Amino acid sequence: MPRELDEDDVRARPGRGSRPRTRDRPDHTDAVDALVVAVDRGRYSCRPTGPGAPAASVVAAVRGGSMRRTSVVVGDQVALVGDVSGTPGSLARIVRRDERRSVLRRTPDDADPLERPIVANADQLVIVTALVDPPPRAGLIDRCLVAAYDGGLRPALCLTKADLAGPGGDAELRGLYAPLGPPIWTTRPGAPLDDLADALRGRSTVMFGHSGVGKSTLVNRLVPDADRAIGAVNAVTGRGRHTSSAAVALALPGGGWVIDTPGVRSFGLGAVSTERLLRAFPDLEPGAADCQPGCTHLANEPDCGLDALVAAGEASRERLESLRRLLGARSAGN
Repeated sequence: MPRELDEDDVRARPGRGSRPRTRDRPDHTDAVDALVVAVDRGRYSCRPTGPGAPAASVVAAVRGGSMRRTSVVVGDQVALVGDVSGTPGSLARIVRRDERRSVLRRTPDDADPLERPIVANADQLVIVTALVDPPPRAGLIDRCLVAAYDGGLRPALCLTKADLAGPGGDAELRGLYAPLGPPIWTTRPGAPLDDLADALRGRSTVMFGHSGVGKSTLVNRLVPDADRAIGAVNAVTGRGRHTSSAAVALALPGGGWVIDTPGVRSFGLGAVSTERLLRAFPDLEPGAADCQPGCTHLANEPDCGLDALVAAGEASRERLESLRRLLGARSAGN
């Protein structure tokens, strides 16, 4: 008698698109190295690099094969195959992405733990903030500092619209952030940008800030042929209008890259742990050594070593309050 069939007898075959047709994968030894300079709806603008690179300035590409599920952002070093001529209508394929040495990332908000990379392989992050119109937001600056330290970028601060703030209008922000050690520049219309340009030359730099702070104006002065759109600040809300819709890398005249990013109104840190967050505040970090295990470092935490550090005059009360604002927002989101 034939035996009764059960689930062990089922032979489920994978669908046609779930496995490669052959185990022999191409090695792409002839692939062209390139830098991703812009991303637009699944199309990647790439600048060939290295010896033997074609003369085309920009090659359009899409992710191919095994790269279709791999994140690719501005600043990534990739390998291209196919039509790398750069002629109108041509299209290459991205077949490899090199390991990233740094990555700037954020979450949509503090309740979302999914990090989204913004820029890869940048050397430094210049946080652009206006002294007035719109007024500076220390909370956003702190969050950008966290993202820079966490992602392996050197942070710096550029204070714009000094002409509207008056003499000494940058003193408060300089006093708050100078102890942390980031370079700080103050700019005004028509004044030379030599110091800022020198710091950017030969490096890959991300320009980041909320809308209306004058970021695109700075980029246009640093890269004269950039032609980045400039928007005005709403006189009622005090908010700027988004003029950059996507990150784009622009070649600096003296060498290096400046990456202009869309203006933001929030910077989520939902995936950053307490330890990662504290590392962005090196002036406060020593106090954590005296905390009990599992200390949240919030204001209601008994015997927090950060309070003792501030009471001893070894750290700023304002910096501790800023850290706790971030920790509180992150805790509420989770």
